[in-house]
Amino acid sequence: MNISLLGCGWLGLPLAKKLQEEGHVIKGSTTSMEKVNKLSETGLIPYRIQLFAEGVQGDLSAFLEDADLLIIDIPPGLRSDPEANFIGKIGRLNDFIKKSGVKKVLFVSATSVYKDAEEFPVYTEDDSPNGTAENSRQLKSAENELKNSNLYETTIVRFGGLFGPGRHPVNYLSDRKNIKDPKAPVNLIHLEDCMGIISRIIEKEAWGVTFNAVYPEHPTKADYYSRIAEEKNLAIPEFDLEKVSKGKIIESVKLEEVLDFSFQKGVYSI
Repeated sequence: MNISLLGCGWLGLPLAKKLQEEGHVIKGSTTSMEKVNKLSETGLIPYRIQLFAEGVQGDLSAFLEDADLLIIDIPPGLRSDPEANFIGKIGRLNDFIKKSGVKKVLFVSATSVYKDAEEFPVYTEDDSPNGTAENSRQLKSAENELKNSNLYETTIVRFGGLFGPGRHPVNYLSDRKNIKDPKAPVNLIHLEDCMGIISRIIEKEAWGVTFNAVYPEHPTKADYYSRIAEEKNLAIPEFDLEKVSKGKIIESVKLEEVLDFSFQKGVYSI
């Protein structure tokens, strides 16, 4: 299969390598010239592409040409730029997809589309996204922009918090104090399982489906990050135990029903 992978970052690059090893031909994109050489060295067909609400920098038409599948793995970027217009970027991208002849799209989304609450609601893929934060709103709109096209089929994968080699949320929490929501359940997934899920979607041709993707173990935030910090010899995070915690539990029902997928890495795999 010819696959165009938009966004070869922490998840996208190892995913591209895995798909390449499985026999697919991969075009990969990055936003920097420095990374173009890195993509080329790994055997990918590299493109430098940057999306803006107002337009596109790079040869997006050539990137999409002859692609059987487009994987979109670009974050909204609202943490670094609260004014970022992710919806506009996806809308601009969609203009090119419609003209390209691409018939399958896989969009990497996040479980932040679901709202946290004091009662820790349980969400499956049958529940409508109800998040009200700006990040949630933009992700939901992006999902709908892609799902509503009648020119191609879109599969959505809503990943929980990502962790794996060189990346773990505890690294950002270990020196912090008064961290909120200590009793909230964690919803995490390892890089290896992220890649395995996407590979299985392609293998099973599971198009037009929305998947939640979270490991089915949900210790509390305080218990989990305290234990991981101790195992990694980091300072134990300090939590705000006075305020009521808000959170949620994400269940990944369709991973088993549709893909017959089994997780390989638990939340304590560090």
